[in-house]
Amino acid sequence: MKYTVRVKPGSRKGPLVETTGDALTVFVRERAVDGAANDGVVRALAAHFGTAPSRVRIVGGHSARVKRIEVDS
Repeated sequence: MKYTVRVKPGSRKGPLVETTGDALTVFVRERAVDGAANDGVVRALAAHFGTAPSRVRIVGGHSARVKRIEVDS
């Protein structure tokens, strides 16, 4: 399954996943330094979908706040 995700790095709310329409908003505490925020996004989405982090992949937007995510079920 593919999703469009908006990431809010360095958020005090995180880790939190909010659903707004067709898109997801992911709040993570990690800052966008050396891929730490991307790792936080993968862990938060894995917890949200109830799957292992290895089954969640960022397929586009590695350095952007809007990312394309693929979740294997």
